[in-house]
Amino acid sequence: MLKLSSIEFSKLFHLISLRFSLIALILFPLLWAYAPGIFTVYGFFIVSGYQVPALSLLSSMEFLLPLIVAVASAELLGLELSHGTLPTILLRPVTRSQWLLAKILVAMLYPFALLAFLFLISLAAGVFYGYGAFAGGTGVGMGGLLGQGTLSAGAALVELGRAYIMAALSLVPISLLAILFTVIFMNAAGGALATLAVLISMKLLIVFPSLEPYLLTSQLNAYVSPIGNLNITVALIALYAAIFAACSVILFERKDF
Repeated sequence: MLKLSSIEFSKLFHLISLRFSLIALILFPLLWAYAPGIFTVYGFFIVSGYQVPALSLLSSMEFLLPLIVAVASAELLGLELSHGTLPTILLRPVTRSQWLLAKILVAMLYPFALLAFLFLISLAAGVFYGYGAFAGGTGVGMGGLLGQGTLSAGAALVELGRAYIMAALSLVPISLLAILFTVIFMNAAGGALATLAVLISMKLLIVFPSLEPYLLTSQLNAYVSPIGNLNITVALIALYAAIFAACSVILFERKDF
């Protein structure tokens, strides 16, 4: 299973969507780090390199990162479908469930790899501002971007690390939802579009306050939630991920090729 997963992970680098995403994620922090309109939008000036990763996250978690994750995860499974290699692969000494579970494992790891890349690029983009202690906040802590006094470099890194881990975790169900829809439609474009349609529809459901805390899109804000409120959020993310993964395997086993 480990060898199969490593093979599937290597296929990520052959995806056109991943190559485009990496270029976008390289340019994105640079634009935010040195954009002249930062004060107009956020009401503050960047004073530390630690604020650039936070700005990258704050501005991309709403739509860009879910889009990138959905498209790449759908394409990961759709790669075999578009090339017509799926029937041949399934003739090998590996069960359908094992093969799809390898895809699912890669889809779960992908958001963490993507966010790690964005984090490093954002830190590099903020080198001009320095990485020492500063007066203000990272943007993902209790004090927001303005902060609550002087923040040390270590505390800033802890805040950013926690935020990026939680952001990656909240993207896992979206990645698995894209896999599920790709299994249903047996088409990468259909899987990605259906995932985005569900996310947009959930955004509209915020008019139902009783439903809002349980929506998949509501969990995307987990990276700025206080630590004490994360238990239910993590449980919901795990539940969504388990349901989507289980449904994908069950439906794939019943597919006719």
